[in-house]
Amino acid sequence: MAFDMNIHELLVIGDSDFLINKVKGNWATKNDKILPYVNLVKRFCGRFKSIDFRHTPTAQNEFADALATIASMIQHPESTHIDPLEITLREEQAHYTHVEVKLDGQPWYADIKAYLEKEEYPLNSLANQKKTIRRLANDFFLNKEVL
Repeated sequence: MAFDMNIHELLVIGDSDFLINKVKGNWATKNDKILPYVNLVKRFCGRFKSIDFRHTPTAQNEFADALATIASMIQHPESTHIDPLEITLREEQAHYTHVEVKLDGQPWYADIKAYLEKEEYPLNSLANQKKTIRRLANDFFLNKEVL
């Protein structure tokens, strides 16, 4: 794709320290299975004015981790061509959950928020209801008024 786009300078960021160091020539390639891959990448490198390879651990690269997850879920066709995946980065998170308002007019999380604020349960709560509220509260964090 970089060739088709007439890219002359390329920065390759990968989460495999092993592969990055093999391609950069820092580590010797003894594995016969990976040798053709490394040679192909080195041959491609000659087609760029400059190319650099950098290792970024997966833990520090959530975007690469998300792409790897998506790639593992896609059924790839038998052909050698795969259409590129277009990704748009948003400034804000977009997460919505449809919930119904409780009959008392309070939001669904009111009991959890009250428990985290004051360790109070709704009036007439049964023991198993209190246990459920405590269990659900473990998945939330209260920062002033924001749950």
